[in-house]
Amino acid sequence: MSLSVWGFAASVRDAVLTRWWQWTVSRSLRSRGVRCGSGLRFYGSPIVSLEPGARVEIGARTVLCSHPRFSALGVARPVVIRALTSHAVIRIGADVGISGGVICAASSITIGNQCLLGADVQVVDTDFHPLAAANRRFESDHRRIGSAPVVIEDNVFLGAGVRVLKGVRIGRNSVVGAGAIVTSDLPADVVAAGVPARVIGPLTRGTRDEPGANNPAPGATRQEAVLQSSQSGIRRNEPSEWHG
Repeated sequence: MSLSVWGFAASVRDAVLTRWWQWTVSRSLRSRGVRCGSGLRFYGSPIVSLEPGARVEIGARTVLCSHPRFSALGVARPVVIRALTSHAVIRIGADVGISGGVICAASSITIGNQCLLGADVQVVDTDFHPLAAANRRFESDHRRIGSAPVVIEDNVFLGAGVRVLKGVRIGRNSVVGAGAIVTSDLPADVVAAGVPARVIGPLTRGTRDEPGANNPAPGATRQEAVLQSSQSGIRRNEPSEWHG
């Protein structure tokens, strides 16, 4: 069988799969109490769980990529969205792209509109276990475990493998380089990288409100390198099925 026939067969298979996911996943989420906006797109089935009383909202036209075939980098896992307590709130804005990401809240996590979460990003608002040594392994009372709200403002770009920990706010338009661990607030309109993440410079003219632009100012070589290393976000609303 020629390569062109194999390619056609693969395209048909992918089209059938994506239609199936659109039809089944959104219905499954709504049946579990998730508020879903219009025009959501699913590539693979996400893992979603919420305690009774918890709230999960996913904004219009958001893309959740849970299958490595549909991501340029591949993903290590499906998208995971977990609300761990009865008072937990997870809000994901409109036109957001998430590839194999983990969103896990005991308190609240808010992700603004048009954010890009590259492959295998993790955003959590809890320590999962107490710092105190006594009964650390078995403690399940979230009131005794550190937790603080996380806010990611509009149009933030998190590169592949970024981890955002409890109590963090990331300002509008900012870019966080691949593999960074964000443990404290980052202002708007900056580029940050490292472990822990630190601001390494402002977004240059031509990159604000346009995370994919490549228009560095003179002397911004380091910033340009970080931007390029972070090119793992989902390409929103493009006809291609490749995501980062």
